[in-house]
Amino acid sequence: MTGHLSRTARSDARDNRARILDAARAVFGETGLSAPMREIARRAGIGPATLYRHFPTKADLITETFAEQRRACRAAVRDALADPDPWHGFRELIERVCELHAHSLGFADAFMAAHPEAMDFTADREQTLRAVTELARRSQRTGELRPGFVIDDLILMLMAHRGLHDAPRAARVTASRRFAAYVIEAFRAGPETAAPTPLPPPAHLRGAEVQRTGKPNE
Repeated sequence: MTGHLSRTARSDARDNRARILDAARAVFGETGLSAPMREIARRAGIGPATLYRHFPTKADLITETFAEQRRACRAAVRDALADPDPWHGFRELIERVCELHAHSLGFADAFMAAHPEAMDFTADREQTLRAVTELARRSQRTGELRPGFVIDDLILMLMAHRGLHDAPRAARVTASRRFAAYVIEAFRAGPETAAPTPLPPPAHLRGAEVQRTGKPNE
């Protein structure tokens, strides 16, 4: 009987943890890392005490919530650095990072160190910036990247990219891919007569402000 109760308790604990993480991905993804813990508990259908039993601090919850995205980011860095074509690796890394950011405002905030409780992400961010710096150096040496590119240009791009979270959810990834393509084209060196790289399909954003606020742009 005691063993059965113990197994039931462990099963309940696993279920609660899974519900918490699902709720955190949704809430942080929609509203960013400033979302209160009580909202995550409410969305998970549990009490605050249960939430804090699993994740004593908000930093603990943020770290676990975005573990998969962090692994994906590290894999993108490894793949880009291993690419024998540095310009292709540079482009791929920017595209993959943008797509990760497009899926979750919370991950974008954590990656950009925009919240004090996401300090565990600093190493991931610095690793990515070092990789882009190295790929930029290689691409400039082959003449495919503008000689004036600096790493702050990537940070500027990601700050602007964050604004895509004002777009409807269904359009964000499409908009992100097109945005990244435009920026990569701006980074590219080469003669003015060179044929531009074809753009991804456009995102349909007209009327987005109406959908988001219920009233047209003024």
